[in-house]
Amino acid sequence: MYKNIEKHVKLRLADEVAYQKGQVVSKTLVQNSKVSVTLFSFDKDEEISTHAAAGDAMVTVLDGKGRFTVGGEVFYLEKGDTLIMPKDIPHAVYGEEMFKMLLMVSY
Repeated sequence: MYKNIEKHVKLRLADEVAYQKGQVVSKTLVQNSKVSVTLFSFDKDEEISTHAAAGDAMVTVLDGKGRFTVGGEVFYLEKGDTLIMPKDIPHAVYGEEMFKMLLMVSY
């Protein structure tokens, strides 16, 4: 089920995806009909524009600070913060500074 990540070793998820200048980088860990798990890194001022997901999405910030707009409401999340973005509700993600997050979507 898991891919692109070592198994049976102690990991630091924030170290599993690198920052890249001027980019949003993603690394898929799980993708199937029931769940998607992806690590992301955002350079400062990079973003994922407004979209809606087919399942409930949970993000946990692993490093830095991001801005999440969900259904028109703005949330600023820092390392250790978690937010649930409900299915079919438009949302966007913006790098207030360089930041990393873990995204889990359940369908």
